[in-house]
Amino acid sequence: MTSAPAAAPAPATAGTGTSALAITGFGVLSGAGIGPEALAAALTAPAAPVDVSEMFEEELPRNDAHALVDFKVRDHLGRKGTSFFDRSTSLGMVACKEALADTGLEITDDNRARIGITLGTTAGSAKSTSDYSKDTFIQDRPYLVNPLLFPNAVMNCAAGQSGIKFRLQGPNATIAGGPMAMLNVLRYTRNLINCGYADALLAGAVEEFSPHSSWAVHYAQSVFGGDAAPGEGAAVFVVENADAVRAAGRTPDAEVLSIEVGVFEPPGPDGEFSRGLGLCISRALERAGVTAADITTVATAANGMALLDEAEERAIGAVLGEGTARLRVKESTGEAFSASGAFQLAALLARHRAEPARDGELSLITTRSAEGAAGAAVVRGWSRAGGDHG
Repeated sequence: MTSAPAAAPAPATAGTGTSALAITGFGVLSGAGIGPEALAAALTAPAAPVDVSEMFEEELPRNDAHALVDFKVRDHLGRKGTSFFDRSTSLGMVACKEALADTGLEITDDNRARIGITLGTTAGSAKSTSDYSKDTFIQDRPYLVNPLLFPNAVMNCAAGQSGIKFRLQGPNATIAGGPMAMLNVLRYTRNLINCGYADALLAGAVEEFSPHSSWAVHYAQSVFGGDAAPGEGAAVFVVENADAVRAAGRTPDAEVLSIEVGVFEPPGPDGEFSRGLGLCISRALERAGVTAADITTVATAANGMALLDEAEERAIGAVLGEGTARLRVKESTGEAFSASGAFQLAALLARHRAEPARDGELSLITTRSAEGAAGAAVVRGWSRAGGDHG
């Protein structure tokens, strides 16, 4: 669901067309903890999923998950106006707050109309939608169906509430993409910036842990195998035009040089899907102006589902060869659906923060879905100790 200005776009500040995106700050909440440091630490020593048996009254298919068991939105945003927020909205809003605190972009009354939000999701809060729908059947209507819960039952609640909370008046969009959500968000963000509709956006993805998401992981594994625990969280990035950032004398945390997606035959033994993902990877490298030899790390979508993981590995190997290091982020964050792609990007940036020796390295993000969607993005990152990135 989207909301964009109806008026003609203002001229872009710099580098329209195919300009790279600059990331100038980010916030991340995952089962590893809150903040880049917690995620970076989990990448080197993945923690086991935690006990979630007391989080919900409903039955769970398993009693552990990569979840933020003690997370309370009021600890981060205060009590005022937050009492009816669902978990998905709460996670997304706190990630937005963390991203804004992390960036050097100053938001004022002069520019807030040019700053917006794009958030990815699978289907919003499945628990909120289910609970509200259930009430319409079991409660007396309309009096005992709580109208305050209805906003949580629509997909764009997190993005909408974040725009209100942080007074961001630019485009506000929610993109339902499941595993492809983060790449789709980046493409949409790139279009908004390069077409002049916005100067900066908070771009990310969010997924809550609930009985509904836990059962979704369980049923997917009953078809494709694997035993990854479910996960949850959000990662949000402050995204600007890279040319404009450098022209202003600022240094980015990372640049997204290219994003390529496609839809192909679902993963299977015939290898058609692997060739499709390989095509996305090759196009991403070409559009970024780099070669396979330039890529140091691939942040993959591997989650233990053999058919999907093997198809992804065949595609990567066919284009990059077998020697490129893999970063399997879901070992630290679990299967978090739409948030997983955001965690892949956040993991790369968190590692750059922790390891300045990686300044300027090029990485590849790959993702895929069981239905045949696939995508890849090329990212160059730096630590904040890296000085002038130009």
